[in-house]
Amino acid sequence: MVLYVKAAEILDKIENKEGAIKTLVYNSKFQNIKQLYALVCETLKYAKILEEIITSTGLLKQNKLRMNVAKVLVYDLLIGRGVKCGGSWKALIMKHRARLQAALARLKIKRKVSRNEDLLPKASQAQGKQPPRYARVNTLKTSQEDVIDYLKREGYTYLGRASSLEELQQLSGKRFYCDLHLPGLLVFPAKTDLHAHFLYQAGHIILQDKASCLPAFLLNPPAGAHVIDACAAPGNKTSHLAAVLGNRGKLFAFDLDPKRLSTMSTLLLRAGVTCHELANQDFLTLNPEDPRYSQVEYILLDPSCSGSGMVGRMNELTDSPGSVPAQRLQSLAAFQLRCLNHALCFPRLQRLIYSTCSVHEEENEGVVRACLREHRRSFRLVPVLPSWPERGQAPLTQCLRASPGETLTNGFFVAMLERRSPGEQEQEDELTSDEDVISFPANSDVEAESHDPSPLEAEPAPTASKKKRKKRKKKPKQQQEN
Repeated sequence: MVLYVKAAEILDKIENKEGAIKTLVYNSKFQNIKQLYALVCETLKYAKILEEIITSTGLLKQNKLRMNVAKVLVYDLLIGRGVKCGGSWKALIMKHRARLQAALARLKIKRKVSRNEDLLPKASQAQGKQPPRYARVNTLKTSQEDVIDYLKREGYTYLGRASSLEELQQLSGKRFYCDLHLPGLLVFPAKTDLHAHFLYQAGHIILQDKASCLPAFLLNPPAGAHVIDACAAPGNKTSHLAAVLGNRGKLFAFDLDPKRLSTMSTLLLRAGVTCHELANQDFLTLNPEDPRYSQVEYILLDPSCSGSGMVGRMNELTDSPGSVPAQRLQSLAAFQLRCLNHALCFPRLQRLIYSTCSVHEEENEGVVRACLREHRRSFRLVPVLPSWPERGQAPLTQCLRASPGETLTNGFFVAMLERRSPGEQEQEDELTSDEDVISFPANSDVEAESHDPSPLEAEPAPTASKKKRKKRKKKPKQQQEN
């Protein structure tokens, strides 16, 4: 009975936007966390269907049950593995079992489906599917050929380089491909568990989502370069950068959370990374003019975000555009913009990758647009990976987006900025108009990331009167040309 009480309490808190699912589940102190998490997630997934069944049978009118208590009980009765509790609740729900089962059957007939999962909206069905299991070959310790040979000896079947995403979707058993977009990335069926495998334990492969491999791959610093990983923990991207560098050069990695940094240190040790310099420091407090960073030409910026793209967090139900507080998104975007503006202040910077695991435009294209408003004379947005199927929202189609349905990955966003050459002329067609630029609040309430206002923050957009004066100055020249 405690299981259903806790699950109903968490559903109440989710409706009131009191926290993320995982946080609420772990804070519940329930003995079987996995069982509780699964029940909450599955009940959320079928929430509208359960409500329809409960309402049509009049279950709440006849009994003193709250809706969320009824949902978790009816889910386990009709869709799950049976009601697990004893006592009065089980007796009550079993009393109405025939009526509830009949309501479910009528609903299937009405919608012309035979399976429970077919009752879900197509978007939820796609979101509910797990992406394949991706394993990046750690070239600091081994080679792709050696990893493939090792797996073959264990009975795996190597199918070569995939030619389409459809091939990756159809993987099953002990078969695997090399990814069609990213070299050194092996792709296995979704339920493949490699956490206990020797290759993972020894650091020869890194279990990392494909979308998360994009930033280091696209930044592509040459061996010997000086690179900054601005918000580095938990460290998979850092280890990937070190592999791209071949452990030659200097890799500065920063993060505010000491526990995450400690875990990251262990991960980098296992991966054989030696070119790094870790610091428990806020990236925004770095002085771009510090001689230590005088040779930094590459920066990977993956700042804290809403995490709304992460598969398995039920984001389609809890982080949809209508459910995420606008103030929270504005605060995150303000913090991300400050980080991006600050990164572009490093005097030798040539290339920067900005990425998030968010699906929200405010944190992605909106931040890039606002940044280019200030820095467009010095930096340009670069088109990347033309073969990638999902692009940024227009007009920023140079950027990449990723999603479970389109790319078989977590939700992700990537933009690449490069410094303009001294003689390069600014493009005639402006990337954004005044109306396109998103304004952000001056202060951010992002936990552990809020900062005192500093000269490094974005300057306000020019006032309307200044714009008019600029246009008046240009007008005579235009008349002469005509």
